[in-house]
Amino acid sequence: MQILVLNGSPRLEGNTKKMIAAFEEGAKLGGHQVDVVDVCQKKIGGCMACEYCHTKGGGACIQKDDMQEVYVLLQQADMLIIASPIYYHGISGQLKCVIDRFYAAAYPGRPPHLKKAAMFLSSGDADMYDGAVFSFEGDFVGYLGLENMGVFTAHGSENSSPEKLRELREFGASLR
Repeated sequence: MQILVLNGSPRLEGNTKKMIAAFEEGAKLGGHQVDVVDVCQKKIGGCMACEYCHTKGGGACIQKDDMQEVYVLLQQADMLIIASPIYYHGISGQLKCVIDRFYAAAYPGRPPHLKKAAMFLSSGDADMYDGAVFSFEGDFVGYLGLENMGVFTAHGSENSSPEKLRELREFGASLR
């Protein structure tokens, strides 16, 4: 399986990245290809609502920035992982820009191979996930019709704990 992970954390060695690394290790042991895009290290503008992608562009965004790399990987992906720290009850702003740009990638339908999605979230408090989960369930599971493979959260002392990293490693290895 081809898996695309969109890392929305600006911290390259932070808790979200550790969750991704554990998952990636397990997924690779399971024989899967994993591409991780650290979106905070990319130059990706927000959607301009110009409708070019749905009119003259035939699904191509008029903006030619680092999102082009994500579009290519998205066309090849069988599974998508949305990973982010929680900022003000939602995903990071940098990752939100990427998700808004899915407007072009999901025209006229979802990417051809994409069938599954999961979400990894890190926070300082257990009661911070509702906004991010609502978006995931509505935008990816509902709108794109993807199979929900789970929402994995870590807060406080769970962040980077051996138990949490083992859970993510096992999840990656268990994918079929």
